[in-house]
Amino acid sequence: MQKSKKIVILGGGTGTSFVLKGLKYFPVDITAVITVSDDGSSTGRLRKEFSTPAVGDIRKVLSNLSTLPDEVRDVMEYRLSTYSELNGHALGNLILTSLIHETGSLQTSIKYLSKILDVKHKVLPLSEDFLTLMGETTDGDVIEGEEEITKANKKYKKFFYKEQPHVLPEVFEAIEEADLIILSMGSLYTSVMPHIICKDVAEAIDKAKAKVMYICNAVTQPGETDGFGVSDHINVLEQYLGKDAIDVVIASNTEIPKDLIKKYETEEQKDIVPIDYENISKGKYELIEEDLITTTDGTIKHNSLKLSSVIFSYLMR
Repeated sequence: MQKSKKIVILGGGTGTSFVLKGLKYFPVDITAVITVSDDGSSTGRLRKEFSTPAVGDIRKVLSNLSTLPDEVRDVMEYRLSTYSELNGHALGNLILTSLIHETGSLQTSIKYLSKILDVKHKVLPLSEDFLTLMGETTDGDVIEGEEEITKANKKYKKFFYKEQPHVLPEVFEAIEEADLIILSMGSLYTSVMPHIICKDVAEAIDKAKAKVMYICNAVTQPGETDGFGVSDHINVLEQYLGKDAIDVVIASNTEIPKDLIKKYETEEQKDIVPIDYENISKGKYELIEEDLITTTDGTIKHNSLKLSSVIFSYLMR
């Protein structure tokens, strides 16, 4: 019997978990490598209190990879509403933090929770370290922490870690064995960048036999990618991966209702990421454009199954 193709997806947070929500139904072997430097919201408070790697993005990924009924996912995502210091904490974050203190390892804790949630694929933290993302702006300021990087509303020229990251050996093994490496949609600077600023990770991707795919965001990130087209996202990634490192990019060409575009512009300061064909034609990567966005609930988001189908079709060529 033919073995399933192996996919490694690098990312964190909502974007990656949403890709995996659909991709888990396809006959592929997935390893999700998740960033651990988030320092906002419930995750940030737990990081500060217990000196652990960030668990929030990992929680989201495990919830979306779970094969148990949606009610279980809802429990993992439930946020406590109370007058005490527990207010706002996601239950899944508390479970993961407790497991870390019980086992002494984030990776082991993920394995335990994967069994509980009946996750059929592998989830790896990028590192077991307490990592702090740093961003140097175009005007020379250095911003510390993911949350502040997003809030600062600055243009950035460089990203790095405050600490020396020790990437898990299993991450390099997964990249080496992969048939496809995916850089996930999500925050460009705080979900994808934390992986590729690790020189060893960038080198492993360069040496890998697998093609490298980038799933481009549907909308811009306020204060980070304002005014970006598809090619701008690629250019930022290739600053760290090397020129022509990206083999294929998936972008949506869905026609979004004008009133919804206006709503996003005024209420969330987000714009649709345009497919800038002229600039894209200057690159060597393949563009796959499809009608991938759904707006039925008044939001702009990818159709997870449609997107996963496009990924699988490319993988099986």
